Amino acid sequence: MPFINGKLMLEHALANRYGIGAFSAHNAESIQAILEAAEEKQSPIMIQIGQKVIQSIGLEPMKVLIDSLAKDCTIPIAIHLDHSRQYTQTLEAIQLGFQSVMFDGSALPFEENAAITKKVAEISKALGIGSEGEIGKIGGTEDDITVDEKDALITTAEEAISFAEQTNVDYLAVSIGTAHGMYKEKPDLRFERLKEISGAVAKPIVLHGGSDIPDEQVKSAISLGVAKINVDTELRQAFTRGVQEAFKEDPDNYVLADTLGAGKKQMKLKVQEKMKVFGSSGKARKLLQSISHEREVIIS
Repeated sequence: MPFINGKLMLEHALANRYGIGAFSAHNAESIQAILEAAEEKQSPIMIQIGQKVIQSIGLEPMKVLIDSLAKDCTIPIAIHLDHSRQYTQTLEAIQLGFQSVMFDGSALPFEENAAITKKVAEISKALGIGSEGEIGKIGGTEDDITVDEKDALITTAEEAISFAEQTNVDYLAVSIGTAHGMYKEKPDLRFERLKEISGAVAKPIVLHGGSDIPDEQVKSAISLGVAKINVDTELRQAFTRGVQEAFKEDPDNYVLADTLGAGKKQMKLKVQEKMKVFGSSGKARKLLQSISHEREVIIS
């Protein structure tokens, strides 16, 4: 199975100025939609397991399901734990063989956030797993975590530098004006702040709240150092609308393979649409070649 360290995946994306789509999965059909889209577009991907699906299905069952459905894939994949606010949960994901984990201590005081994130980063590095931390609050709602728009804080360069130095985390989620969910009005990303942070920390930057951001703004963010873009709401929206259309066309069809299949089809199209914007289509082979070359250098 082509699972690879999230750190290697995002460093390649940063160096080659494209974005990795971190797509949230919620059931078997949504996993299939992401995998099929990636295979057809030959795009590296992260599949995110978030808190809501952990509550409904469980961390280990979702990991096992992705492993099973991805066993014949040829594209690079990293399974990512998203927005964990529990140190023990993050360790459990590491033990289960995730390729990337995020401890989200953004609601904690700076020093406490940095201290826990540092421990996660140290363990992850020792085991060849990518680690993500967050400094600054991302507005909106993701799973059961809600931050009011007016309480969302734009990350300062000083905060980002200090956090990166104290934690040695592999990639950094910062607040530059994005929000989880769909936007009530057109977002206005702080590109100057992003440029300042990206130049100072020299690490891949993560863009949370990647749904519903205008394509040109996403492309600009990637050009300034964003290497991972989280997408969830738009995928759930596409999936749900596909199911709704199936029932509208045939209200008496209760075959789940048909109705959920219609949802999968729409979600797959949305994933591929995002891959085009992120510039990740066709990058799978180059990423795998890059990793193979690095291993050959280390061995020799």
